Amino acid sequence: MGKSISTTSNANTTTLATFSKGNNVLCPSVGDLVYKLIYDKEYDCLGFITNGQTYHYRSDGKVSRDDKAPSLFHDTQANRQAINTLYGSAHTTQSSQRKVIDLTSQDDDEAILISAFDLRDIACDIDNAATVISDIGKLLGLIHYEKIDAHTAISMARLTHDTAETWTNLLQAQLDSINDTLAMTAYGKEGAQ
Repeated sequence: MGKSISTTSNANTTTLATFSKGNNVLCPSVGDLVYKLIYDKEYDCLGFITNGQTYHYRSDGKVSRDDKAPSLFHDTQANRQAINTLYGSAHTTQSSQRKVIDLTSQDDDEAILISAFDLRDIACDIDNAATVISDIGKLLGLIHYEKIDAHTAISMARLTHDTAETWTNLLQAQLDSINDTLAMTAYGKEGAQ
């Protein structure tokens, strides 16, 4: 299992590594991650899923028996090094594909990395909360200028209260998460004193 793939020719015999369910493998034709093989009952073969797509292989690491060479390699240091030599450093680690956008100033001595997904969630929560606050302001304006009757104003006030409570809880949870992260920095240590 931990052996690197070796192909040796001796009197026209070739020995290839074999693969089984649960093996961690490299597949440079698909990407630079380490993939865990699963058994696909439907196709009676091995495979892995990445980015919502399933890739199928035979136990010898080939896609079909007619392939000249395998597409899978056991995840070993030797195989990673060989793939890196063939394909370049993009196939060494997952983090090598990470794009970091540095918005820090020259005098910043600490930075927090946050995924674009998490940052987008924070921005969406702020945008939605701003929309709710704007709607509440418009409702209060309608009530103030007596543009809606008292019964409707009471119903709208009840809905507005529930909405405000919900968004207060959501924003507080988001703020707690940000504060937990900041607590690990010098800014969090300053606030604790």
